[in-house]
Amino acid sequence: MRIIHFQFGKEGGAERFFVRLINALARRGIEQTVVIRPDRLWCDEIDASVGVVESHFRNLTPDRLLLPLKVKRMIKAQRPTVLCAWATRASRLMPAHLEAIRISRLGDYPTKLDYFKNTDVLVCNSPGIAAHVRALGWDRGIEVISNFAELNRIQPIERAAFNTPQSAPVVMAMGRFVPRKQFGLLAEAIASIPEAYLWLAGDGEERSNIEKAAIRCGIAGRVRFLGWQKDVRPFLAAADIFVMPSSHEPLGNVILEAWAQHRPVVSTRSEGPNWFMRDGENGLTVDIGDVVGLAGAIRRLIDHPDLADHIAARGNETLRLQFSEESVVEDYLRLFHQIPRHR
Repeated sequence: MRIIHFQFGKEGGAERFFVRLINALARRGIEQTVVIRPDRLWCDEIDASVGVVESHFRNLTPDRLLLPLKVKRMIKAQRPTVLCAWATRASRLMPAHLEAIRISRLGDYPTKLDYFKNTDVLVCNSPGIAAHVRALGWDRGIEVISNFAELNRIQPIERAAFNTPQSAPVVMAMGRFVPRKQFGLLAEAIASIPEAYLWLAGDGEERSNIEKAAIRCGIAGRVRFLGWQKDVRPFLAAADIFVMPSSHEPLGNVILEAWAQHRPVVSTRSEGPNWFMRDGENGLTVDIGDVVGLAGAIRRLIDHPDLADHIAARGNETLRLQFSEESVVEDYLRLFHQIPRHR
């Protein structure tokens, strides 16, 4: 089996899972090549056995014309049995190569199907995305295969390194700083919990707006911007509560990573968490945009450590039963051996 992956993501949960999956496949002895953007923070985490080709594949650049030609030469030389595109932009690069099964892996809801003209099977990481592409008229293969997180517990970082009192409750969130992540709304919720500190891992276009929200709410002195971290696990291990306040979240990789470190999770009832989280059992869930509800859920976990321990344990159990590396990798391997029905 030989696989060529196309992945033009930047930094975030989808990219962390991409690295985890190709490394898991490498441990199975599978030959792989990846085509990615240059200068990715996670590039050096890719297993040494995996071939790496760097290219932008953006409009109005020479790569837009040259990369498809390079890919054709790669296919002729490597004779891959699987081609795998990650998300919509990469799917535009998918060649009409009929000697391989051609897969597009989706971690969000596409607006149209034009991207996938050469795709045999769409892999959706949640049932909601699968239902969405069917509603758009997709009549080829669909598989629902979710993500997995690394289960090893990690030594927490020292809070003092980020000027955070050891005794203070630490609430953590992470992701790209974009409007749908709603980190400004989380800052409003933290304002009503005067003893809590907020750690935010990531960066992006909304950084200045989040900083302004923290100043406006009077919590600027209790917010720590951690930046992009190659390994977020030590930070999760050092936090008390993980919160995902998103208005739109197709899955929620960050929740899986928090569960792996046995952290209790508070989440909005966005698409992905609505699928696998059960309020009061493996997490606490609140309505999207509900600042009071978000603050109340965080307060409950601070005031009731037994509840926090219970939902953290049940979250970790959900991770091991529903999102294990073994089951996810086996699902992919079964798919790689399929012959597309529409052929």
